[in-house]
Amino acid sequence: MNKLRCIAIDDEPFALEILADDIAKVPFLELVGTFSSPLDAVSTLQNEAVDLLFLDIQMPTLTGMQFLRTLDRPPMVILTTAFEQYALEGYELSVVDYLLKPIPFDRFLKAVTKALSLYQLRHAAVPGHPEVAAPAETAEAPTGPTTDHFFIFTEYREVKIYFSEVLYVEGLKDYVKIFTTQQSLPFLSRLSLKAVESRLPARDFCRVHRSFIVALNKITSFQRTRLFIGKQEIPVGSNYYDEFSLRYRA
Repeated sequence: MNKLRCIAIDDEPFALEILADDIAKVPFLELVGTFSSPLDAVSTLQNEAVDLLFLDIQMPTLTGMQFLRTLDRPPMVILTTAFEQYALEGYELSVVDYLLKPIPFDRFLKAVTKALSLYQLRHAAVPGHPEVAAPAETAEAPTGPTTDHFFIFTEYREVKIYFSEVLYVEGLKDYVKIFTTQQSLPFLSRLSLKAVESRLPARDFCRVHRSFIVALNKITSFQRTRLFIGKQEIPVGSNYYDEFSLRYRA
């Protein structure tokens, strides 16, 4: 199996040592390099294949967020920081995960497993036809108005997902992560968030952010800028708040 080629950027030498040690423990990760400044990593990102970037946020001269916004085609990114307040901004930049220091290894492993799943989805091909991409969203039949489920193509197979099992959906550019009660990990599929939204019954689901759709009956609490489904925090965009607030209270 191909390994995910990783680099780590952090201005704290001890933090880099811990990341390097954790990466070495995971069989599907390969550490390409560590850097104490984002500017030092530019050449490697431009000239080498990098699949996954571990990026600290609070750094002098150029923060991790500022650096990430300068990249035209960034690799998958896992943010690492001691400051919780940057989580919502991380969602805006479609990062794979957001890790709070000190990072327990089990939490690190969960994050990189998510990255591996996304990598496999992006590089998936139909078995026996290596030159043919997995079916795009237009190849799937639309869901009829009287059904209680829809289908997605994921991991070389069609999966039936019942509306009642969907917790929320997160959009990642050309892919979505569908979180359900079926399993602990999300289903990954090559669909746009708009395509998934068109398959879900509007009475039960609401777009609350440009990157999130939630099941209204699964929400446990909400504030002006965020809501919770169990312990999972989901941002609420200012452009979506009014409609969401009305529908949730209805």
